[in-house]
Amino acid sequence: MIYYILYEFFGIHFFVYISVRAVIGFFLGFFLTLYFMRKLINAAKVNNTSQPIYEHAPKSHQDKKQTPTMGGLAFMLSILVASVISGDLSNIYLLIGFLVIIAFTALGALDDFSKIFKGKNELGLSAKKKFLLQVVLSFTIASFLYFFANFPTELFIPFYKYPLFDMGIFAIGFWTLVLIAGSNAVNLTDGLDGLATVPSIFGFASLAFIMYITGHALLSEALLLPKIIGVGEVTVLAISAMGGLLGFLWFNANPAEIFMGDSGSLSIGALFAYMGILSKSEFLLFLIGFIFVIETCSVMLQVASFKFRNKRIFLMAPLHHHYELKGLSENKIIVRFWIVALLSNILALISLKVR
Repeated sequence: MIYYILYEFFGIHFFVYISVRAVIGFFLGFFLTLYFMRKLINAAKVNNTSQPIYEHAPKSHQDKKQTPTMGGLAFMLSILVASVISGDLSNIYLLIGFLVIIAFTALGALDDFSKIFKGKNELGLSAKKKFLLQVVLSFTIASFLYFFANFPTELFIPFYKYPLFDMGIFAIGFWTLVLIAGSNAVNLTDGLDGLATVPSIFGFASLAFIMYITGHALLSEALLLPKIIGVGEVTVLAISAMGGLLGFLWFNANPAEIFMGDSGSLSIGALFAYMGILSKSEFLLFLIGFIFVIETCSVMLQVASFKFRNKRIFLMAPLHHHYELKGLSENKIIVRFWIVALLSNILALISLKVR
């Protein structure tokens, strides 16, 4: 919006640059989140809408049962507003990014509301209904990319500069799978104060860098990355997301004043996956979102082991609960996971040069 007002009407060229508008989006996302989050926390306390705690969670979590939830509503709204103000609203990739935010935030909010009013964490949307809605939303977004944005369907992998093959219309199925996996992975990780927030900030930073290069004719050629015109504009959304999440961390750091809820975790994960698709980094997401990957894998391994061997691999899944039951303090687990996330993102960026 600021792009049109200041450039089209006043001829100010300074705001044409993506980097400038991304910085504006970052600070708007941060300060808007601080404002909306405080309003949400106060409203939640007045209405006594707190986070139901899963009854089988570690006992220490029961002390958090009066903590407000649905912080995702505040920071996702802030990210959306910041991006609308700072972004080029004629860019189809940015508009689809807005659709991702709205759709998955709404789905998460529906689940959160269900848990709050039923009074139990287990009584949100059923797993089947939630998964079905994720499939529908992900398929819709993937179809928009294919039919309306005419997004390239070549499949790329890390360390190799050429596409493996063209997926054609089957790209819709692949992108749908990536979006579903991304939204669920962050959702499973969001179990300790700030645990999912900081790795998400690191991940958006890496994806912003890659998308900017992918949308830049000269830089994409220099680093042997695919060149996709228009993708660079979504950098504004990624940096705005970093600002919004940093504002959320202000309140979510241990001990948390508010949880993000499914309204935050599902939408962050879907947005994370969407940007991975745009940057042709679907497989690089395994490194960029390494913490989310290992948390998800720990759940899958635990379920499979118990089903087929009637034995558990971990004391409790996801993995952060295992370490809690091993006796590690919550802060130590969180900070160590943050360190691993930082290192994995550094490796992901280094891999861009090894092609």
